[in-house]
Amino acid sequence: MTLLPELAVDPDPRARVALAGVAGVAFASAAAIWWMAGDRQVATIFLATLACIVALIWFTRRLRPAGGDRAIPVNDWAVAFAAIEQDDEAVAITDRDGHLVCANPCYEAWFGELSPPSAILFDADGNARLTTAGRAAWRDGAGEAQSLGMPDRILSVKVVRAGQAEDHLVWRFHPHRAIDPVRDLLALVTGDPGRRMGDAGVMAALVDRAGRLLGANRVLSVRALEGAGAAGGGDVDATGRLLTDLLRRGPDDCIRFASEPDDTGALRLVQVPIDPDRDTSLFLILDEAEGAGPAPATAATSAVHIHNLLGMLPLGLALAERDGRLLFVNAAFERAAGLPPGQTVVYPSDLVVKDDKGAVSDAVRRFGSGRKHSGDLSVRLRHRPDEPVSLTIATARGLGDASVLLSLKDTTEESKLKRQVAQATKMQAVGQLAGGVAHDFNNILTAIIGHCDLMMMRHTPGDSDYDDIQQIKHNSNRAAGLTRQLLAFSRQQTLRPQVLQLPDVISEISNLLKRLLGETVTLQVKHGRALGAVRADPGQLEQVIVNLAVNARDAMPGGGTLTLQTYGVTAAQVRDLGSDVLPIGDYTALSVTDTGTGIAPDVLGKVFEPFYTTKAVGKGTGLGLSTVYGIVKQSGGFIFADSRMGEGTSFVIYLPVHLADSKAEVVLPLPKEKPAEVWGTGTILLVEDEDMVRAVAERALTRQGYRVLTAANGELALEMLGIGTWGAGNPDPVTIDLLISDVVMPTMDGPTMVRHARATLPQLPILFMSGYAEEQLRRSIAIDNVAFLPKPFSVQQLGQAARDALGVAVKPTGPSR
Repeated sequence: MTLLPELAVDPDPRARVALAGVAGVAFASAAAIWWMAGDRQVATIFLATLACIVALIWFTRRLRPAGGDRAIPVNDWAVAFAAIEQDDEAVAITDRDGHLVCANPCYEAWFGELSPPSAILFDADGNARLTTAGRAAWRDGAGEAQSLGMPDRILSVKVVRAGQAEDHLVWRFHPHRAIDPVRDLLALVTGDPGRRMGDAGVMAALVDRAGRLLGANRVLSVRALEGAGAAGGGDVDATGRLLTDLLRRGPDDCIRFASEPDDTGALRLVQVPIDPDRDTSLFLILDEAEGAGPAPATAATSAVHIHNLLGMLPLGLALAERDGRLLFVNAAFERAAGLPPGQTVVYPSDLVVKDDKGAVSDAVRRFGSGRKHSGDLSVRLRHRPDEPVSLTIATARGLGDASVLLSLKDTTEESKLKRQVAQATKMQAVGQLAGGVAHDFNNILTAIIGHCDLMMMRHTPGDSDYDDIQQIKHNSNRAAGLTRQLLAFSRQQTLRPQVLQLPDVISEISNLLKRLLGETVTLQVKHGRALGAVRADPGQLEQVIVNLAVNARDAMPGGGTLTLQTYGVTAAQVRDLGSDVLPIGDYTALSVTDTGTGIAPDVLGKVFEPFYTTKAVGKGTGLGLSTVYGIVKQSGGFIFADSRMGEGTSFVIYLPVHLADSKAEVVLPLPKEKPAEVWGTGTILLVEDEDMVRAVAERALTRQGYRVLTAANGELALEMLGIGTWGAGNPDPVTIDLLISDVVMPTMDGPTMVRHARATLPQLPILFMSGYAEEQLRRSIAIDNVAFLPKPFSVQQLGQAARDALGVAVKPTGPSR
């Protein structure tokens, strides 16, 4: 169990305040008496008398039983820990500001880190529904969200408001219970509904593909194992037995239980296919009436029992006559077929689209004639024509007028969960791919860009090779940008959010946008009034606007108008929108609207997918809008696209208004500063396993005035420093001013090496560099007073980072050397 903040509880702050007040009044009164009477003795007697009275009252209250006064409640965290200590639920408690107060081990095991629930990355709309549940809990006292998709599980959450002042939220995450017809039906057959079926004379068993009983109601187990004359008092269970071993065919070709003699009544079996994927069926076994067929009353009674049973099942089931007319439809079938409440249909073909009507009618007649026992038919329902569903049709004999049993499964929730899991898995795969590509690719780009910088130091503008070197560096930076776009889509990039105003961000890049749009596109900027501040990374927000503007320019080859408009959206306006995705709250919106060719409806739903592009080969990578989507979602916002062919396209971004406290200030984007001086002095130990990166970094730092020592791995670096067992054989360890190290290295990674070094050299400045995104390395490099430089970097950036790291005063973290 983890308790994050340290909470101190005042045993009785009101008593101390009251005591101070009484003392103040007493001394003031004594002073007043002394001043009016002019006699110190009178004032002293008054003060002593008053003190005795107060002491008597205090002593009387101490003698009063504990229950006489209302006890002031305190936060007993031991009780809270015991309450949330569970293995099957992840439980967390957050305060009014959304900070995590405590969490159980299951929470840390499922989510991997002690972050508040709002920081957990779910699927596309999972975080939005989680935020809505939290807001509902603050407003109504409770909230919940279902089907929150993660790469390895689907979760549901219940949120309740709790605490003495109702200033905390308790979040309970539990695995989402997906619809499982076999499991749910097994619980019905073996439970109380199965007992009631047995009282009505209906024996039921669930049978798997091998013919073994997964479960049966008690009356079937007793009849099958003890015979028709059994009293049924014993504890019998036919689960696990083969159905064929429990039944036999008699001399009259009638089916009976194997445990019953030939003079007992015959049995009638009705097979109901439940799950075609697992070949699971429900067998209903009824006693045949004596004679050629069941008596009318018996048949009618059996039909009522069957209808009652089918009505209890969570499966979509219906009974039809031989000519296809429906006799019975349960509620689950109506939901799966999309029938409005109160509406009835006469034939199954009325449920499907026009092209499938003939196939359904023919199948019902074929199965009703008894030529086939069961089969599946892929159809498209009238209310959901874009997604085919499976309609199971089976022959049903002995059910009165019914000849055909139809089964239709409601796959809406299941399909939604599959799409969510697929999307989350795809995002995870893209993120892992991007992270791996970023590391290897950025190492190569670091060497290319570094060597370009070194060559440019020997050439000046106007030289024959200068323009070629510039072109190489420019293309290398473009390649690095592609990797950052992949990281942005997979939400693994590092954001440095600030509290800012959208108009200020647009103003910073207005000149850049005008140059990008060209002479044929007119840029219009409109700002609303009283816009709320938002919290986002200004650099990433600029990239969002630039990407949308470039896409708009390409959609207007003949020229047009691009309009950037900011405006406020209140919670009431969001409620009026009726969006299922956008949580109710206050937002600052940015719309980017063009007058271009528009986006086709079949393409509009795919524009945010990675690598999807409608541009010609070589004209686009398909990562622009996916990058926009990733940045907006990682910033806690939402983005929507609307387009009409020939009229233009509009992208609207909603960023939640940042509710800052009184001490918070709006941080404006800083103006671009001139490059600082990067020359320096001192000894730097450079640890890098990639030879090409180590070589270019060594040359760059040497040219900037530093003495550079290099090591290819962490063990060699510790040996050079004379630290621990690695440096035992080094009689002359080096003294360094700065340690620059790669993060991911073989045998010993950078953070492990730094921890060993800091144990002996607590004031050693550290500068980490890596081709992985800082977000991916946040846990491993969580060491006090370290700096981080992402690859690829230029010679100028490396020199500036080294100067900044040498200028940071490092706090002692261990014994001095």
